[in-house]
Parts: sequence; structure tokens; C-alpha cells
Amino acid sequence: MAARGKHRRPRMNTLTRGIVAAGTGGAALALPIVGATGAHAAQPTQAAQAPQAAQAAVPQVSLVTYKVVSGDTLTKIAKKHSTSGGWQDLYKANRAVIGDDPAVIRPGLKLTVGTKNAQTSAKTATATKASTASAVTPAAAKTYTNDLDGWIKESLDIMAQQGIPGSYDGIYRNVMRESSGNPQAMNNWDSNAAAGTPSKGLLQTIDPTFNAYHVAGTSMDPFDPVANITAACNYAAARYGSIDNVFGAY
Repeated sequence: MAARGKHRRPRMNTLTRGIVAAGTGGAALALPIVGATGAHAAQPTQAAQAPQAAQAAVPQVSLVTYKVVSGDTLTKIAKKHSTSGGWQDLYKANRAVIGDDPAVIRPGLKLTVGTKNAQTSAKTATATKASTASAVTPAAAKTYTNDLDGWIKESLDIMAQQGIPGSYDGIYRNVMRESSGNPQAMNNWDSNAAAGTPSKGLLQTIDPTFNAYHVAGTSMDPFDPVANITAACNYAAARYGSIDNVFGAY
């Protein structure tokens, strides 16, 4: 509201007598009172720029999401997106979506994997898109022997592309315990067999586990040695951290 006029001229000072605050959408602008003179008078243009600059400095943050595809594990997703705290924190942040078992994540689930600044450079966005679009392919340039040694080495190359942990010794140890190196081995007597899902192949996976942790680019046949090893190691990574941590039935 404008101040009422006075009937006599107020005394003028050479110093600024004060300032008043003018509301501009929540930001206060310093405006000179009539009577402020010389260099002591507030500069409206500079004052108006200050809150604008402060507002521009506030980063705009949004959630980064990822859609689960066949063969994914929390370990793999956490590594791919450099999630702080690894798969454990990724699971905590998405438990309501995943459920009580972190080892089972269904294709199609939409997970929150972090946050990003709205001012992320186009270069970073392009690199992320290129990484996501990369297809999983076996190391076709190499040749492998058609035996346990060759199957393990081929699986390890595929696992390296996918960020699935595991070592030659860890795979070999578990293969010998589970199937003695026979890719056609099948368990027809345990509880899984009784339930209609017998364990199959080098690392004795049941069909639901093989299908859930199958890695794209490998055969869909659970008796295929490379596909069987890779899927089993994918499962072991999600449940135990690595096939190297498995020393018994899993």
C-alpha cells in the first residue's frame, strides 16, 4: 500500500535511511527509500539478479530407473550403474518391487538405480544409451575345445562381458561335485525331481532357475554346457555373490 503524503518536506540525509523489502514471488528485493542518495542507494538491477542466480544454481534431480531383462541379477545391475553399496543397497531401495527374495528378479520389473542431475551432459547420456544397446554375444573370435576346459573358458568370456563374477577353479570345483563333468547328467531322485523339475547339466540347474538366469547369447537348452554353466554362475552371483562362494548344494 502506498504511504500517505505528508504536509511538510522531510529532512534529507546524505546517508541512506533504510530499505524496504518488495515481494517478488517469495524473494525479497532491496529497494531504496525516497531520500537515499549517491553511491549509498541500492541498485535494483543487481538485487534482482541475485535471487535468479541462486535459483539457477539449485540442481534439478530426478530418479534413474532400469527395466530388468532376462539374465539380469542385482549384482550385475548394481555394477552396471555403479550403485553405492552394491546389490544390497539396490535391493533395499527396491524391496517393495522385488519382494522378499533378492535372488529372484523377474524380467520387466522397473527398478530405481540412482538419481541424476537434469544438467547431465549429452555426452554422458549418449554413452549410457550405447552401453544399454550393446548386445550380449559370445566370444566368437576365439575357438574353444569341445570339452570341460573349453566350456568353462567360453563361459568365463561371456560372464566377463556381462559382469558376472566367477573363476575357473570355482566353476570346475562345483562342476565336478554336481555332475563329474557330464553335461547330460540329470538327477531323477531328489526333491526337485519329485516335484517334476529334475536338476540338469554340468551344474545341475532346474528348469525354472535356468530360465530365470539364462544369459542372452547362449543356448536355451539346459543341457548345453556353456549355457548351463553361465546361467548357474549368474544365479550363484545373485544368491551368493559368486560361484566361487559355493561349496555345497545350492
